[in-house]
Amino acid sequence: MRKLKYLIATSAGLATTALMASPAFASGGLSIPANAVAAFSITSVGEFVGAVLSLIFLVAGIAVFAYLVMGGIQWITSGGDKGKTQEARDRITAALVGLAVIAVAWAITLLAQTFFGINITSIELPAAYGA
Repeated sequence: MRKLKYLIATSAGLATTALMASPAFASGGLSIPANAVAAFSITSVGEFVGAVLSLIFLVAGIAVFAYLVMGGIQWITSGGDKGKTQEARDRITAALVGLAVIAVAWAITLLAQTFFGINITSIELPAAYGA
């Protein structure tokens, strides 16, 4: 039974890795375009806020994925010990709750944009008086 769980987990991990890597290498490799520096320039407060939010969501997503993988590895290596299995189950549950929190935060951000009629990436500071 343990070998079957290990085989399933390994197969799922390899399939996930292959599916995630295939779009990145579909074009024959990764390259940085010549005008890439201009693409990363921030010209308004809205762009800065949007970039920070995107970075926060990205880091949170990577952390959830890492936590989920660590829980899976912990479950596989628990060896049937009830305490270690419960600890791994708790870690996986915490990762899934974290994923739900990220999804809700993203949805609230979109809802706020729609409700208030603003786009977070296009916020501009008012010009100084007399300028």
